[in-house]
Amino acid sequence: MKEIIKSKYDKNEPWFKWLTRELNSYEAFQDFASGKNPEDVAEDFISSNSIAISEVFENFDEEDKDTLAQFLKLTECEWHVFRILEKQIALRENIRFVDFKKRKKINI
Repeated sequence: MKEIIKSKYDKNEPWFKWLTRELNSYEAFQDFASGKNPEDVAEDFISSNSIAISEVFENFDEEDKDTLAQFLKLTECEWHVFRILEKQIALRENIRFVDFKKRKKINI
């Protein structure tokens, strides 16, 4: 199925390159700024590209299913990496440094 979806693109472009390019050019951050959650933004993306995506499914073969499975694994791995980084940043922000050289002197 290694062809592209919309006629305005190269007909020989693989579907995953098309999808990556479309996702990267999609203005998701504007939707996030307006209060939409990631699931709604994804639904909007699918809706706005429904014709092209339906053409992908018409020609989806076993190799494409394997490619999609690999992308899902990679995406899940990336999500976990970002979550780990987020936790490390939060921990770092909670660390307080104490300067023991500047102790208060106690008068007796």
